[in-house]
Order: sequence, then structure tokens, then C-alpha cells
Amino acid sequence: MKDIFDALEKGHNEFLHSLEDATAWSPSQRLTAWQAQATEISNMMELMGRGLSKHLNSINDDHKTRWQNSLAEYGKAIEDLAKAQGNGLLYNAFESYWKDAAQRVVLTMDTLRQRGDIFIEHEEAGCPPVLIYDYEVVVDGADLPHPCCYMLLKIIQPKDSPHREPKPWKRPYIIIDPRAGHGAGIGGFKPDSQVGVALRDGHPVYFVAFKRMPEKGQTLADVTHAEAAFVRKVMELHPEAPNPVVTGNCQGGWATLLLAATNPDLTGPIILNGAPVSTWAGRVGENPMRYNGGILGGTYNAMFYSDLGHGVFDGADIVQNFELLNPARNYFGKYYDLYSKVDTEPHRFLEFERWWGGYFLLNEAEMRWIVEQLFVGNRLSKNEAQLEPGRNVDIKQIRAPIIVFASFGDNITPPQQALNWIIDTYTDEREIAIRGQRIIYMVHDQVGHLGIFVSSKIAKKEHTEVTSTLKTIEALPPGLYEMTIDEYEGELLDRKFTVSFHERKMDDLKTLDDGRDDEIPFAAVARASEQHAEFYDVCVRPFVQAGVTEQTAELRRRTHPLRMQRELFSSMNPFLSALPGWAERVKNDRKPVAPDNPFVELERVNAALIEQSMDLFRDLRDTMYENLFYAIWGSPYMRWFGRTKQPGRTLKRTDELRSLPPVQAALMHIEEGGFREAVVRMLILLADSRGNVRRDRLERSSRVLTQDEPFKSLTPDERSFLLQEQTLIVEFAPEQAITTLPKLLKTQEERELASKVVRYIPGALDEMTPHTLETLQKFHQVLDLPPVSGDVTDDPLAGRKAVPEAKNGAHQAVSEKTEKASEVAASSAKAPQNASHRKPAARKAATSKPAATKPAMRKTVATKPAARRKPRQTPKKSQEPAE
Repeated sequence: MKDIFDALEKGHNEFLHSLEDATAWSPSQRLTAWQAQATEISNMMELMGRGLSKHLNSINDDHKTRWQNSLAEYGKAIEDLAKAQGNGLLYNAFESYWKDAAQRVVLTMDTLRQRGDIFIEHEEAGCPPVLIYDYEVVVDGADLPHPCCYMLLKIIQPKDSPHREPKPWKRPYIIIDPRAGHGAGIGGFKPDSQVGVALRDGHPVYFVAFKRMPEKGQTLADVTHAEAAFVRKVMELHPEAPNPVVTGNCQGGWATLLLAATNPDLTGPIILNGAPVSTWAGRVGENPMRYNGGILGGTYNAMFYSDLGHGVFDGADIVQNFELLNPARNYFGKYYDLYSKVDTEPHRFLEFERWWGGYFLLNEAEMRWIVEQLFVGNRLSKNEAQLEPGRNVDIKQIRAPIIVFASFGDNITPPQQALNWIIDTYTDEREIAIRGQRIIYMVHDQVGHLGIFVSSKIAKKEHTEVTSTLKTIEALPPGLYEMTIDEYEGELLDRKFTVSFHERKMDDLKTLDDGRDDEIPFAAVARASEQHAEFYDVCVRPFVQAGVTEQTAELRRRTHPLRMQRELFSSMNPFLSALPGWAERVKNDRKPVAPDNPFVELERVNAALIEQSMDLFRDLRDTMYENLFYAIWGSPYMRWFGRTKQPGRTLKRTDELRSLPPVQAALMHIEEGGFREAVVRMLILLADSRGNVRRDRLERSSRVLTQDEPFKSLTPDERSFLLQEQTLIVEFAPEQAITTLPKLLKTQEERELASKVVRYIPGALDEMTPHTLETLQKFHQVLDLPPVSGDVTDDPLAGRKAVPEAKNGAHQAVSEKTEKASEVAASSAKAPQNASHRKPAARKAATSKPAATKPAMRKTVATKPAARRKPRQTPKKSQEPAE
């Protein structure tokens, strides 16, 4: 026994030496690791239990309510049958129902035949965009130095509907549709879609569409280069307008992010509608589609199906995956809706199916990039995505405002996937402001994925408001905001909205999620996917490719179930040759049954029960799907296996942000500027000192800073530069920002006018918070003005120039710095740079000449024009005037 203890004694045993080695763990560390693994197992079991509980509770609540409603409807139908029997009308009801049902069957089958014919005709035409508007091709991507299948279309404004007259200074809109199996056109699919909203407001509208077959060797980098060329072409066609707004739908959203990040000088505001960027995100117990990578095999799956297509991935496989997401709707519900409303539904049904049934193809390189970099690797939000070798796509490079629209009703791109990239990309909301970016997001409770950019009334409302308030959004100071649309009134062309911009923090975004622990297993999926892809590429792919020819690939595409069901049920099928004649006779003899017919009620109840049973299958399948995913990839070993692919990226600490070049440049010029810089700075300081802002306060700030000289007309680039510079000064040197105000306001007259402007916006003194009043007193003390007393009720700048009232939408209720946004925004107007005695040697770039001031202005603000420092991007265009 003594020998055993001697063997274990420290310093006498080689085993113990190895445990104390730098590359090994001590027994206590090993015990700690085991405890950590036990904790991980416990946490994962808790997560799986939470998800299972959520699924089961949802199934219980939803299906219990639906079952009770169905039973109640069933009971009512039986009572109506008994009542009809008692009145001797049962046979008549039965006869009229079956005649109506037979007619509906014929008309439904004929509609499906028409769908098949439309599908064949659409395929033979090359699957052109399904836009309801006329268009002309402006640029064909096949003619670019890096050819691709994308095209730039100009939408021709229709003459038979009310639209505002186009103006040369109106900002163009460019809409990028998703290339995810379907064709282009969903963004202009209906009058209420994005195209229609922008056209009605008088904006030039361009549409980025694509052909069915990609160019040989086409990559995602080629597509991004083509989209950049499209934007340059639009800018060339509209030299008097600001940079175009670029709207991306679904996968077109992350394509828009790639475009703006790699070409930060090109775009105006970018709008992301239901765009999956942070693809691992979601809530436990919801969003089962995100688990596909871990269950279906990851990247090699896309490689294998591309090989079966002879290097081309068939988009019909993606569409089929979408349909399986909601089988009750796609395999029963939409057909029953057609059958039950066959007198009114066919046109809408055929219109949608024309787009849904257009299947587009992607090159293997494109599909592999999408799966590997986004959906499995989640590399875009981790700053690891590369369009080309050595060129990381950094979202922080974007300078234009980013507007994100998401919805909890979206089962394909939940809000977490649309918004969590913000949390992953920036240290906090301060970094967003320091980098001069403005991110505005909107979250709705009900709109589905297609409803975001197709025909939903809510979506129409959102799109209209974004279209009408872009100037206000550009006027916001850098930061993170939530935009809410409270109400609207008036006719379509003159509709006014009440909107609110609320400054948000990262913690507000985190409340949309239920935690990020559920994303850790995806890291193991990403690593396993890479290894599987390498194994497939080296050991399996040569044999698969050897057995595939262009003919076999085309045969597989032609015999795909989604194509076959349409072709077989078309006029090509000789067994359906009599169907058009039957349908014509039925239409001539059509006698719809009464809605209160008891047999119709029974039909509806049975249809609801069938759809519910399919939904129950879907819900149970999703429950199993999620638990299987976490059982495979959530173990401690798998967490260790995926440690090199963990979510998140190394972010700068807050104190490190001071070293950023824009911060240093702003602080170097803290003593330079004039009347505009001083007022903007004071408004930012004042906004930081206030709580929630009232609407009347916002209206005053909006008027002063958008319609009064000298705050009338800065270009967007000058405005953004001024806002960012003063925000950085206030953020990193708040005390010095106050003490240097006298260097910006040199005369007593300027100081008194600036004080009146800043006091006019908050309103009456008795309505100010103590901190706001204290900040105003600091201003007066530094500027050698008497203490603040009395209210400023009239606009101090109102008399210098009459400006027509802006029509850009509604009264806007903004919170805190959002008011600052409006305030500051307006303060960036294109007017002369007043009262600044900047030292020429301090900044060589300060050479731009101020616009000539009117005598009245000189009288009010007696300052010598000074050279104005140029923003990083010198604008080349005149900007859109106030409407």
C-alpha cells in the first residue's frame, strides 16, 4: 500500500508530472471540466425541455381551440340539417349543394389546367419577371465584364392610375428581388407592392431581375459587381437626384448588404425586407427551418444536388423545401380556397402560381456560397464572409441609413435573423453612432414572409411610410432606432402618417430573442459541414460527376415533382381535352349554392378538420425536428467540437473606439465651426439631457431645422458629416463641447440667436426637466449670457425666408435623440456655413465656398463666411428639395 501512495506522491510519478504540465490539466482542473460538462448537459436539457414545453403548449392551445370551434360548427351544421329535415327542405338543400359542388369541381380542375398551360408558356418564354408593370431593359448583366444573368429594368409608369408627376430631383428606387428558387417580380407583383408605392409618389423605379439560367462560371461576386454597375447606371441617368434607395427582399436583402458594404459610396438608404442575415438566430420552440443545415447534411447536400444538375442547382428543390414548411397550406389549404371560392378566386390563384411555379437555377458556386457562408456558416454577421479571396465583407463599412423590416408572423425569416446581426456586429449602440451609421428597424406582429413585400395591407402601410419619410430618416443623428407607424389619414396620394422614432439600445434588441445559447450547437454543424464537404469533394464527387451528363440533368429537372404536377395537368394531357368545354357550359349554367346551406357548412367543417390534422402533423414533426437537432449537436462534445466556429466576433471595447480615425478627426476640430455647428451641438447636448419628447417639441424642431435658414438645405453627405462630427464631439468630449461653444459663436448677436433657437425647441420653462434647464443654464454661462428666464414661443428664424411646408408625411413623434435626429438633421441644410473662423492650416480639405447669404440673414447672424470642411464623400449632385 505504501508503494501505491509513493507512486501517487507529487514529484515521484511521471503521470503526476504530466498532469502538471502546461499542456495537461491537474486533477482539480479535470474535476472542474467534468462539472462544467455536467452543467452544459443540464443547460442543454433545460433548453430542450423549454422547447418541448413550448411546442406542446402551443399545440395544445392552438389545436384545442380549433377543435372546439370545429365541434361547435359541426353541431350547428347538424342542427341546420335537422331543421331542414323538419321543414321538408333537406332534399332540396342536398340537390342544390351537389349541383354546386360538381360545378365547382369542374371549374377548379379547369383552373388547374390553366395553371399548367401558364406554367408551360412561362417556361418556354424563359420565365420573364412577373411584374404587372411594363418595363424596359436598361443593362443586361451578360454584357458586363463579369457576365451574370441579372438585368436592370426600368419600370414604365402606367398612365391609367393616379401617380404624382415624376421630377428629375426625385430619388430613384432600386428593388432587388430574391433569387431563391423563384423568379423575379414579387416586389412589383401587385399595385400595393413596393414598386406601386414608389411610383405613386413620383419616384423613378428600377427593378433588378434575373434570367432563369445563370451564365457559365457565374459567382456571387459577379452578381454583386453587376448590382454595383446597375446602381452607377441609375446615378448616371438621374444626375440631379440623390443616391438611389436600394430595397432588398428576403435573400435580396443580404445581397443588398453585400452591395452596400463593398460599395459604401454608391447607395442611399438601404431597406431590408425579411432578410435572413444572422441565420443561426431564432427562438427555441419556433423557427424550425434554421435546423435544416444540421439535419439535412449542410454544404455537401447542395454540392451533391448541383452535381446531379451537371453543375447547376435546381431552384425547384428550394421551393419544395418551402412548401414542406407548411404542408397544410401548400398541399390542401390553397386548393380548397380555390374550390370554395371558384367564382372569384381563379385570377388571384393563377397570378400567384405564375410566380410560385417559375423555377430558376443557380450555379454550384453560388449555391455553395449561400449555404456555406450564410445559412450554415453564418459568416456575414461574424465578419468572415468573403465574396472574393482576401476581401472580407464588413457591414461596418456601410455609411447609408439601414432600414430593416421584420415580422413575428414570418416563419422563414424571424425577427431574430433579421436583427441579431446588429448585436453581433457592434459593441453597443454607441459604436453605431460613433461610426456614423443609422440603423432603423420595424417589427410587426402578424405579417407573413410573402406579405412583407406582396399584398398585405400592413406591408403596404409600412412601405408607403418608408417611402415618404426617408428624408427624415436621413436627418436622424447616427444611432439605433425603432420606427413605429401609429396612424395614417387622408387619400392615398396625400396620405399623412403619424410615426415615431424611438432611440433603442442593444438590450432592446436582445428582448426580441429568448437568449443566444441555442445558437452554440450551430457552430458544430458549421465545422462538420466543412469536413463533410471536403470528404465529398475528394472521395465522392468524382464518381457522381462521372455518372451525370447534361441530358440526365435536364431529365431530372423535367421530371421534378413540382414541374410534373403542372405539366401533367395541362392541355398537353389528352384526357383533359374536354375540360374547357365543360367549364364553359358550367359557367353559362352556374348557380352557386346559398352560403347557409347545411351541407356547405359540413363541407367547411370537414375541410377545417383536414387542414388541422395536417397542421398537427407539421407541429409534431417540427417538435421532433428541433429535439433531434439538439440531441445530435447540443452535447458537450459537440460544443467542444464546434468551439472554433463559435458565434460572435471580436468587437472593440468602448474605450478603444476613441482611437477610430473619425473620432480623432472630430476631436481635432472641436473648436472649429460656426453658427450651424454650435446649434447642432447644443441640440445634441440638450437631447442627451431630456427624457421622452412630446410631439409639439418635435414639430418645432422639425420646422426650425428643415425650413428655416441657415438650416434648410444640406446635401445628404454634408448633413451626415455634420451630424456625425458633432455627435462624436458630444460623445467623447461632452464638457469640452460646452466650453468651446464661444469659439463657434463669436459675436453677442450670434450667441443670443443660438440661445433663442435652442430654447424655442424644448418649449416652456415649466415643462422642462431639471436636467434640461441645468444644461441650458450651462450654455448661457459659457456664452456670457444672462441666466435663462422667460419662454421663447416664436420661431427666432422664421422671418428670414418663406419656405413651403414639407409634404413628406406626417407629424413624427420621436423619442429623445430621435428628436435630436430631426433637430440635427434639419440643421444639416444646404445653406451657407455661418460664423466660422476656421484656421486654414488646421484642415487642408476645408476649401469649399459657402453659398451667398442674403442681407437679412447677415443682419440676423453677423458672421464672416468661413471655409467649410468637406465630408468624406463630396456630393456630385443637387439634392431633392422639400416637397
